[in-house]
Formats: sequence, C-alpha cells, structure tokens
Amino acid sequence: MDKITESLLNEFSTEYSLLALSESKRFEHFACYSIVKREHTETFDTVDLVVGDDSSSKQGGDTGIDAVAIIVNGKLITDIDDFKEVNVAASYLDVAFLLVQAETTSGFDSSKIGTFGFGCRDLFNEQPQLNRNAKVSAVAEIIQEVYKYGSKFKKGNPICRLYYVTTGKWTGESTPEARIATAKSDLVAASLFREVSFDPIGADRIQELYRRTKNAVSSDFNFVSQITVKPDIPNVEQAFFGFLPWTEFKKIIIDDTGNLLVRLFFDNVRDWQGEDNKVNSEIKETLSSSQRNLFVLMNNGVTVIARELNRTGDKFHIEDYQIVNGCQTSNVLYGKRADLTDDVVVPIRLIATKDEEVTRAVIKATNRQTTVDEEQFFASQEFPKSLELYFASYPIAQRLYFERRDGQYTSLSIEKTRIITFSNMIRAFAAMFLNEPHATTRNFGRLKAKVGTWIFAKNQKMDSYYIAALALYRLEFMFRNGKLDPKYKPARYHIILAMRLLIAGYQMPNITANAMETYCQKLADTLQDVAKAEEVIAKAAEAIGDCAGVIDRDSIRTEPFTDKVIAALK
Repeated sequence: MDKITESLLNEFSTEYSLLALSESKRFEHFACYSIVKREHTETFDTVDLVVGDDSSSKQGGDTGIDAVAIIVNGKLITDIDDFKEVNVAASYLDVAFLLVQAETTSGFDSSKIGTFGFGCRDLFNEQPQLNRNAKVSAVAEIIQEVYKYGSKFKKGNPICRLYYVTTGKWTGESTPEARIATAKSDLVAASLFREVSFDPIGADRIQELYRRTKNAVSSDFNFVSQITVKPDIPNVEQAFFGFLPWTEFKKIIIDDTGNLLVRLFFDNVRDWQGEDNKVNSEIKETLSSSQRNLFVLMNNGVTVIARELNRTGDKFHIEDYQIVNGCQTSNVLYGKRADLTDDVVVPIRLIATKDEEVTRAVIKATNRQTTVDEEQFFASQEFPKSLELYFASYPIAQRLYFERRDGQYTSLSIEKTRIITFSNMIRAFAAMFLNEPHATTRNFGRLKAKVGTWIFAKNQKMDSYYIAALALYRLEFMFRNGKLDPKYKPARYHIILAMRLLIAGYQMPNITANAMETYCQKLADTLQDVAKAEEVIAKAAEAIGDCAGVIDRDSIRTEPFTDKVIAALK
C-alpha cells in the first residue's frame, strides 16, 4: 500500500474507531465509505454495510462481496424494517444497489474480479449457489422484499453498480477487462436492472473519493437574471432575487452522479410529501403540459441559504448551502428532469449568511405559506439548535456531537463515531426514556409524529438526550470492536432501555422536572466510565438474551417484548 493511501486509511480508521481491525478489514470499510458517501451524503456507519467477518481472518459466506449499500428513494436501507417503512409511505420505488470488493493488493486480479462478479449475480438469486453468512442473508432478504414491489418501479428497474477497489493502478488490461465485461453481461441478462456498471478503482481514485467526503456541498452556476438586494441587512453578507433556467438550477440540486442532493432539504420544515400530494401533483401536471413556460409565474420559488458565496460577474459559486424552502418544487423538478428544458424557469432567492438566527428567521417566514404549527417549528429548529450547543458544552473527553444539519461535522478532524444523527437521536431517546425501543425501526413513523410533543419538546431536560446518545455511542463502540456479539444488533435499542433500568431503575421523574437532572447524573456516573459502561452493556445484553431466548427481529420488535424486558428488570 502506498504511503498516501496508508495515511488516509489511518486517518479514517482513527475517526471511525476501527484501529482494532486488521489493515485489510479497515480498507474494506474505507473503500465502502468513500464510494457510498459519493452516492449517499447523509451520515452512515460502514459497520452496517460491510458484510464480511470483522476478525482478522475471513470466515467465509460473504460470497466474494465486502460491502453492500441499498438506497431506496434516497434513503440508505440497512434493515428490512427500514425498507418496509419507506415502502408503505411511497407511491414509487427508486432503487440503487452498490456492491463493493476491496483488496489491499496492488493489482487487479482477474480471477478475484470474476469471483466478485459471480457473487454479485448470485446475491440476486432466489435460490443461491453460494453459502451466505448472516449479514449477506439479511441483505438478500431485503433485496427479495424490494423485488416483490416491482409495480412501484415507475422510474425503471433498480440500478446496480459494482466497484472493485485495490491499492494499485488501473491500466485497462485485456484479461481483467474481459472479466468485468462478463460480470456486467451476466447481471444485464438477469433483466433485473435498468442500468449496470462495473467500476475498477485504483489508489488515485479511492484517494480522490475519500478526500471528496471531507468537502462541504458546493455548486457553480450562471445566475444571469438576478438583482442584488441593496439594503444593508445585519449579518447577511449578500442576497439576490432572480430566476434560473432549468439547466442552471439543476446544478444546485443534483450531484455529479445524477442523484438528488437530499441533504439540501434538512432545514426545510416539511419533508418531501411524495408525488401523490395534491400540490405536487399540480406542479407535475404543469411541467407535463404545454403551459410549463408559465411555471415561473405559478410557483412560489426556492430559497437557498449558503454559508459561502463568491460571485464573478454572472458566475456564482456557493458552498455549504441548504434549500430551506422549496423541497417539494425541487423534488418534482428532479422527478421530471428527463423532460425539462430551459423553457422551465425557477424563481430563486439566494442568501449568504453564517448567522443561525437569520437562517431560522428566513425558514420561519418562508414556510408560512402553508400551515405549520409553532411546535413543529420549535422541534425542527429551536430545540435542535439548543441541543447542539448543550452537547458542545461538555469537555472534549466527554463530548458528543449532535448533527443538527447533515454533514456539518464532515470537515472536522474528530472521532466520527461520536456524531449522533437526527434520526438516531430520536431513536435512542425514545428507547431509553419513553420505553419505546420496539418503535425505533418498524414503527419509526409513529416516533417521528411525537416530535414537538414528546420528543424535542419545550422545557425538556437536555441531560436525557445526551445520556441516550452516550449510551448508543458506548454500545456501538462495543459492536464495532468485537466486544459484543453482533447477534444482539437487532436488539440494540432494547439494550439501551435495559441499561437505564439496570443503572437508575424504572421509576423516573418527569422529563421536564428538575429531578431529572439528578436521575441523569446517576446514569452519567456509569456511562462516562468506559469499564463500568461496558460491564452494564454486557449485563443488559445478557438480560435481553434471557428474555428473548433467541434474538429474533420479528419477536423482539414488539411492544409485548418491551413489556417483558421492563418486567424482568424493574
């Protein structure tokens, strides 16, 4: 391995707490992260994607594949219940399968390429020829579930992308090329995909892909039809109103792989409501009609807030930006992108500011066009901002990072496993303090509905959120480093609840009461001590195992099982 790749691998391994693994296993995680991050910009854990054994020697059953990522409607699916939730809410399914094989050798071994290609084809067989380990079997289960809903493939069959990564240099030799062509043709012949690609990646490419993961999202576009907002506005560096033709607007919302930049809409109060939403259906009808040149007059437009903006004449460069109003418009335009030309013009408001108060004020004002109650605004903007600051108040050794806005910590040299995402924060808190670990996957929509009332609600003590995040961090560290049997992963949120019960007991003050701080301090005294935390995690996992008998996803992700755990540990 060359010195540059080795250096980047060591940096990645440190940030993601993987140093206990062998170099070859760490390289699998490194390659997986660098490739998947290009396609899916939200925060994720490669432990959920790498399908091989995480010990120094391979135990078999990975079918020649090192990592698999399944992306459905922009969401990374790591559990069959994740897919079921997306599927229930969706009127269509847009699916991509990313399959990775990573070798620390410097060459492109044609026989290994052939093995990888055969393993990829076999993964999609209902009657596989190869033995599968538990992780590969779980992936195959998701794949089979996805294909049950082929009628929802309105945009075409899934995409399948293969990546063979080494530390060498790809020179396009004939024998490896022939093996790649064979692998592609076998997958094409299956008639399961609308697009199949096989990308050989050497050291230079994987280095470039990894470096890209450190960069904030940016865009370059021509903004000819614009006017500058002249008044001097405190904490606003620049502001423009104007219109962008489709060929320029798409540079803001679509990445270089042709995917919608979903992370842009994190600060938008309303998630994508789907194509069947009444307003979105009307937008789509307009874009499909002879009146689509009237789109610019009929649409309220898009508001973009950027932390960095540089202008040279009509050429604009923006970095670290969000679309804070216009999620629905952007998604519909993206869905119709194949049919659009520059007779579709988008009204746009572009603001450059680093001030969070200005950002929140703009979000609140621009989202008043339809009803959004105060609790929803508070839960999506005010509480997360305060929680981010609360997490930052802890000393470095104890600090966790609440990722209020996706990718905000990407460029920082911190231990990335200390980052807790918005959705994982909801899951951990609900499991530990609302006694709802069973709802963290299969019924996650029910938990999200509690945001603003039971979760991220006014007057709640933030200690409880930090403690829930710390419990999840300690637990995931043990999984990542082989200190806890991976068979317990489907019960991770039940383990978090059990940790609370074992340390502090079932009786708990109201989350808004001052007494909650004392209750949380008792939990903190244990969880901030690594040895004590790992001891209680082991006991919690054992208790879950005793209650379950066999860790079966379908039986443990139920309210009766949660009640059984509580009764056993009260």
